[in-house]
Amino acid sequence: MSGDRIDAGWLKNEALQKILAVLAEGGEEARVVGGAVRNHLFGEGIGDIDIATTCEPHETVRRAEAAGYKTVPSGIEHGTVIIVAEHHGYETTTLRQDIETDGRRAKVRFGRDWEADAKRRDFTVNALYCKADGEIVDLVGGLADVKTRMIRFIGEPEERIREDYLRILRFFRFFAWYGDGRPDSKGLLACARLKEGLGGLSAERIWTEMRKLLEAPDPSRALLWMRQAGILSLVLPESEKWGIDAIPALIATEKAFKWQPDALLRLAAIIPHRAEAALGVATRWKLSNADRDRLVDWADAPDIQPDLSEAAFAKLLYRAKARAVQDRIRLSLATARAKADGNPAWLEAVAGYARLARFSESWKKPKFPIAGADLAAAGFQSGPAMGQALRELKERWIESGFTLDRDTLLDQLKSPSG
Repeated sequence: MSGDRIDAGWLKNEALQKILAVLAEGGEEARVVGGAVRNHLFGEGIGDIDIATTCEPHETVRRAEAAGYKTVPSGIEHGTVIIVAEHHGYETTTLRQDIETDGRRAKVRFGRDWEADAKRRDFTVNALYCKADGEIVDLVGGLADVKTRMIRFIGEPEERIREDYLRILRFFRFFAWYGDGRPDSKGLLACARLKEGLGGLSAERIWTEMRKLLEAPDPSRALLWMRQAGILSLVLPESEKWGIDAIPALIATEKAFKWQPDALLRLAAIIPHRAEAALGVATRWKLSNADRDRLVDWADAPDIQPDLSEAAFAKLLYRAKARAVQDRIRLSLATARAKADGNPAWLEAVAGYARLARFSESWKKPKFPIAGADLAAAGFQSGPAMGQALRELKERWIESGFTLDRDTLLDQLKSPSG
């Protein structure tokens, strides 16, 4: 942060500057708003760049297309148009006020009042504007909250939450990413009082927020305050008896071994290691097929002893789902590290799990050298006998430590007649 002005390469981008200029012609105004400004001030990476403008939506489209840009009317009824420039989409929204809300969606009225537009947003740090020349416009005290790393609702927290109950989860998500110390007490109390409103939200919206929260560098304090407020057990009842105590150890292990934050692995850490629990979460939150399968496969994966030999571990990786085994090993390593302080047995377990974790990360699944065509050439007909022969050969190959080559395996092949 440099005073009340931003001097950054992303703001000086030629396409962005041209869009801001086009939307500011004839007495109109346009400013960058929200995440890009917030992340820059917090020293985080910049993702999407959103724009707020006094131009009404159809005028935004007209001006952008006249300047040679493609537009996508992604939410034009709510004032939002995406302007595409240099393969990048700038979400551009007309200043507006909410005139009617039901806790999930709002009816809006377009306007020209920047303060009214700021006050309809959720948190002070998300309502900071930046002009084309870098000047920051702060109408709700967001700059002060950036300096103290405070996530604070704009105005009365309960009013903001009743406009959209997802803001309860967003409060904890933004605290996980940007907050410091304790959460804002008024905001925390409002979230606890109104938590039942989360029941009216779609599963997809809840999982989207929870995933973003779990992807934070260290979500442990946010999860703790969610549990204290009775919110975590409401959206993730599987965590109630299992608890979130595994998270700090997992975060510490991620840092020690330079693992990237992994929302699915962190989710697995706070639910029971049972397939029915994993499937319950995946079904309720409508996880993608890939995420559902990974979570359930992890729950189905066997316990692994830290003294397992690498040869035996390689066979386990091949026979089981390798990613599930890797997830299991990583969580076992984190658990062992949490218990290892001065305990020789757990220190030994840490060394064993670390060895297996490194092995799993470098392991490449070997390719079985025999195919059905090889058996057909040996006189087998397609059917149960061929399938059985293939399974027997594969088992011999696995037990050999994947060393038997194609010719050796075919030499061991019994004739179709037995």
